[in-house]
Amino acid sequence: MTKNFTDLALAILRIGFSGMMLTHGIPKLNMLADPSAFPDPLGVSPTISLILTLIAEVLAPIFVIIGFKTKLAAIPVAITMFVAAFIIHGSDPWAKKEMALLYLIAFVVIFLAGPGRYAIDGRKGR
Repeated sequence: MTKNFTDLALAILRIGFSGMMLTHGIPKLNMLADPSAFPDPLGVSPTISLILTLIAEVLAPIFVIIGFKTKLAAIPVAITMFVAAFIIHGSDPWAKKEMALLYLIAFVVIFLAGPGRYAIDGRKGR
């Protein structure tokens, strides 16, 4: 008899990576008082860059943790990690890009695989 642990694995992936992402996003909330020091890699203004980053590193991970609109919520996180790896750290050595790339891969997998059964999205229609 084999057991399928796919739903549990997806929950661990979702909760683990999103929880760790919050440790990067929550400290950035303090920057709302003076967003002028925040990087502006896309040229939209430091304030807008900070707000977009907070959506991707705080709000979206909370949605992913609870499994609400999981696939949609994984998109801004993946985009932000792409920008972090290839624009912010574009000229840096591999070791500096590695964490952003790991997050990028994890959130692309979450987007492709979905939330699994142990999520609000996974409970719909049951």
